[in-house]
Amino acid sequence: MSVYKSIVDEIISADNIIITAHKSPDGDSIGSSLGLFHFIQKLGKKVVICHPDPAPDYLLWLEDVDAVLTMTNDNLKIEKCFDEADLIFCLDYNTTDRVGEGMQMLLENSSCKKIMIDHHLDPQDFAAITLSETSVCSTSQLIVEVIVQSGNESLLDEKTGTPLYLGILTDTGSFRFPSVQPRTHELLAKLLAVGVKHYKVHEILNDNNTESRLRLQGYALSQKLEVFYDIGVAIISLTEDELKRYNYKKGDTEGFVNIALSIKGMKAAIFLSEKDGLIKMSFRSKGQDNPVNTLASDHFSGGGHANAAGGVSDLSMQETIEKIKSLLPIYFPN
Repeated sequence: MSVYKSIVDEIISADNIIITAHKSPDGDSIGSSLGLFHFIQKLGKKVVICHPDPAPDYLLWLEDVDAVLTMTNDNLKIEKCFDEADLIFCLDYNTTDRVGEGMQMLLENSSCKKIMIDHHLDPQDFAAITLSETSVCSTSQLIVEVIVQSGNESLLDEKTGTPLYLGILTDTGSFRFPSVQPRTHELLAKLLAVGVKHYKVHEILNDNNTESRLRLQGYALSQKLEVFYDIGVAIISLTEDELKRYNYKKGDTEGFVNIALSIKGMKAAIFLSEKDGLIKMSFRSKGQDNPVNTLASDHFSGGGHANAAGGVSDLSMQETIEKIKSLLPIYFPN
């Protein structure tokens, strides 16, 4: 029996299903959660989405995103859901510490069956069923595969397909990353065939800026961009005070690192932002010869894909930047 069919059999056998995803949600974690949520509902099963924290503003247009419970706002409800659950999906993460301390405790203390569906490197062995495909561009693509390969393609429709399209779109940088495969486009075609309006997804994501976000972007590019042409790396950094100055809302800096990477001659880009005394970092790069996940994992308690990774630093912003600058010639020799 295929893993796809096994996953659907577990859904059908369960009475109370939870869908979880990682902390600091992005397009893929939200898209895969909602796509699987709608699919499970079509199978006639009871399901709830429990996330560590709320979706960023730029994703709040998705249908049923307001049904997502979060540890931030619905702690007691989520505890009750975990008590009653007999099946837990772990989407877009492969180690339990990615869901934050509160949900990690609930997840690890739960004795019910867990299914991991993820595409990141080095999965932890905590799930009864693991669908881990590191060569696949997104968890949302894997959810489409589950639906199609299990013989349930007829259940795909616009409602289910739209968040899955969004997840694939955002995790591939609008289909620009090397992780995009011929199969990716084959599955996208299936989503378009059932009514997903791809142009609307692009319009909502790209033509929905607030004035404050554009002013923050302008400030970041004009005042905080550093470009090291000799090694082909660009850095943008924003302190907590700078973010507050431009009325920062969650998701406002989405894509800033890719703008830095778009500079001619850049092999890699790094975006740093400060919150509550920690520096969060996004690493992006081009090509197979310029991996960034090793830099993130070796020095900044992070990791990810070769061309897209994340990390964190408990040093000050200036100390973190100086540390990065000292490491760049080692990881990106000219």
